[in-house]
Amino acid sequence: MLTDLEKDAIRHHYQTLAGALPGFKPRAAQRQMIAAIAKTLSQSLERAEGEDLPERAGESILVVEGPTGVGKSVAYLIAGGVMAKSRGRKLVVSSATVALQEQLVHRDLPFVVENSELPLTFALAKGRGRYVCPYRLYQHTADTTQGELLAADPMAALWERKPEAAELATLKQLADGFYYRKWSGDRDDYPQTLDDSLWGRITNDRHGCLKAACPNRPECPFYAAREALDNVDVVVTNHDLLLADCAMGGGVILPAPEQTFYILDEAHHLAKKAVNQFAADFVTGPTLGWLDKVATLVSRLDGFISKPELGGLAIDSAAAAIEHLTELVAVLDGVPELTAPEGAEPLWLLPAGDLPEGLVQLASNLAMVSAALEKQLGQLSDALAEARKEREADTLLLDRCASELGFFIARAEPLAAVWQLFIQKTDDKAPPIARWIAARVSGNRRDYRISASPVSAAGDLASTLWRKASGAVLTSATLQSLNSFDLLLRQTGLAWLPETTTLALESPFDYAHQGELYLPPLAASPKDAAGHTGEIAKWLPRLVDLSQPVGTLVLFSSRRQMEEVAERLSPEFADRLLMQGTLPKSRLLEQHFAAIADGRASLIFGLDSFAEGLDLPGEACVHVIIAKLPFAMPDDPVGLTLSRWIEAQGGNPFIELTVPEASVKLIQAVGRLIRTESDYGRVSILDTRLKTAAYGKKLLAALPAFRRIG
Repeated sequence: MLTDLEKDAIRHHYQTLAGALPGFKPRAAQRQMIAAIAKTLSQSLERAEGEDLPERAGESILVVEGPTGVGKSVAYLIAGGVMAKSRGRKLVVSSATVALQEQLVHRDLPFVVENSELPLTFALAKGRGRYVCPYRLYQHTADTTQGELLAADPMAALWERKPEAAELATLKQLADGFYYRKWSGDRDDYPQTLDDSLWGRITNDRHGCLKAACPNRPECPFYAAREALDNVDVVVTNHDLLLADCAMGGGVILPAPEQTFYILDEAHHLAKKAVNQFAADFVTGPTLGWLDKVATLVSRLDGFISKPELGGLAIDSAAAAIEHLTELVAVLDGVPELTAPEGAEPLWLLPAGDLPEGLVQLASNLAMVSAALEKQLGQLSDALAEARKEREADTLLLDRCASELGFFIARAEPLAAVWQLFIQKTDDKAPPIARWIAARVSGNRRDYRISASPVSAAGDLASTLWRKASGAVLTSATLQSLNSFDLLLRQTGLAWLPETTTLALESPFDYAHQGELYLPPLAASPKDAAGHTGEIAKWLPRLVDLSQPVGTLVLFSSRRQMEEVAERLSPEFADRLLMQGTLPKSRLLEQHFAAIADGRASLIFGLDSFAEGLDLPGEACVHVIIAKLPFAMPDDPVGLTLSRWIEAQGGNPFIELTVPEASVKLIQAVGRLIRTESDYGRVSILDTRLKTAAYGKKLLAALPAFRRIG
């Protein structure tokens, strides 16, 4: 129940913000969103220490579609901020893109705090891999203040090859910058681009980290950032980090879900990111390589570990894994689907359900030994931490061993995860596990990438996030598909929580007066690729007037078609063309805005990524031309497995999956036209299927209510 104090606080802060801004226009949709968020979060239950709450059915979860111009971030920061402070919760705001994260931290939150009198403190949460590990950095620069390293030649102990002079110079610069406090240790704050492989040597993961035992813990930028999260009201993060925290049980990287109100902006990306989070893979060659080194590592731990039998068990498990994995490689060498010439990468998609006969026992054996090895390496890590407390004279050696052991644990995890997914049984009525094997042939060497992934993360999201969260709000400009939230609810697991609230807000734009929709009478269908490409090239000069100093955005679903159309343009058009992939995005947009400011027309050719998040207000975009409907054919292993399962259930994957997903993408693409209340223009869609196919009317009905002129 929402209290009167909470209502008054929200009203006060919103009115204060409105009064601080000259010309502020109260928006009915924004106020409606604020009220809905507050009401939903007020349904959260209080949890006494040690108390188990009854299983929830989604009472404190809201899905709200807020079209461009509603002012979503102000709405959820004011309502979420007040409710979090009132109820003693953390507010975690998660986005799918770095751009929105930066906007929240550098613009939206400071704006709300400054103008609303709502005293919110906030911090940005990043993954461990974005921060330098001081211990590893100083090891690689052989800093004498850290003591001598393990070998007579420190570099030989840390590099598998002779390091290049430029690499050592960069590491020295990083170490000096960090030591003298000229650099924070955050990769994103470093003024120069850092090579990924070099950065990988001086960052860390949770397995290699020495944690409280690390001599550099007091200066560790990751732990400093973690501690800062404990002292703020709002934590800004991204979906990948949020999902990683959920996969570890919650409360490991971010605040505990039971004490958190979540705001998930750009929520239309959540389901696919979650599928990726719960997937796993490994490559046979490198895996056999590190498994072969387990015995060498364990032998170095002899004399330090109080339970030497742990090392013997790990050696036995690694040897068994090598035996079974070698046998697997021999089996795969004879699989016809994986036979291909050098340089090719054939893929074998395994059927859903039971594994092929030749893999059943191998998969079972590998699942057993890989799980045992993962557990045993973890026990060795714990034993090493205990040994460190008692043997201060051997600290450097033990730290080195612990860091190296972390390397093995980090690789044992996905190995075990893949085989657990391989043998996992699913009910015929439940979405299956996608399992596939890809081969890569180079010379006489054949490597196999073994992969497994759930085709749906609905169950994982329901169990690791929704049923634990104190409250959650999912929002985006486009969450509905074909005027329904059903697709999103199914894919995110919220369909299993029947009390989840959904809300579609009205757009503040007058689409009927601001824009028009044109469907040119093309003769060729996109199914005729060559004919359709030719027609686009012919129609563009009719659709775009180069005499006007305005911008046009042309969106393609295929790079090949985009490039072929560009090649067919007249020199006059080609001179005004800016094509995605020929310039960095920021530079391309700079040239586009500069051309229009200089009184010249500008034409952007872009792919799917330009159909979302691209902001071209005013004269920068008065015409959006969509080459064809954005159907994504399920040609990847996860998509193919899901499609085949839908067919096996008697369904139609094109109608149930492809068309609804295309509806979301089409709405996003059309949304590039009207970004403010003063924008105007036209959307042209060069796809005859909108008029001829049965699903065409549904796709059109889900678009903004532009005037139809063709």
